[in-house]
Amino acid sequence: MHEIMTIEEVAAYLRVSERTVYDWAQKGDLPGGKLGTTWRFKRGDVEHWVNSRLSKKPAATTGGVASKATLAADRVVIMDHADKDTILRRLVDLLAESPLVHNRDELLAGIFAREGLMSTGIGFGIGVPHVRIDSVSDLVMAVGVCKRPITDYSSLDNEPVHIVCMLAARSDQHAKYIRTLSAVSNRLKDAATREQIIASDDPAFVYSMLIEE
Repeated sequence: MHEIMTIEEVAAYLRVSERTVYDWAQKGDLPGGKLGTTWRFKRGDVEHWVNSRLSKKPAATTGGVASKATLAADRVVIMDHADKDTILRRLVDLLAESPLVHNRDELLAGIFAREGLMSTGIGFGIGVPHVRIDSVSDLVMAVGVCKRPITDYSSLDNEPVHIVCMLAARSDQHAKYIRTLSAVSNRLKDAATREQIIASDDPAFVYSMLIEE
């Protein structure tokens, strides 16, 4: 493999979108540099960055990940067991009940098209399927918790998924969309929070752990 990597190669290696790699590089989160107008990355730097992220103990956090306008209590579901297809369809159905979602079939197609590009398993037992489409009028979220792991949900760290947070946003809501994805990631990377959510049989408790007061 080449020592110097392109955005496309880094995205494939990290199993994220090229836009995400670009955003990380622009913010200085991901080590890289520009040759003219083109981003380039040293493979060793990227590997070190990944290793440090995966081994770093996440800081405890008490903040929520979504407002009550984004996540409603009735869009949190706890399931004993589900495969990836089943839980994605269940969360799409929950989102489709929101007045902010105007086309259930377009949402379903968008979610599965995104998963077809690359799995949204981000590690730590978390999946964040997401899409931006014109038939959603504002950011909306649904959450599924599986008591038994979803073993066919590929993840960055190869660990099975227990918590799935699905996000759908309007096409032009990039900033709000990225902020919420980041908040979900930061909140659920806290081991104590994940353990409490997975152990709970009460959707209302899970909702209270994720909502912004």
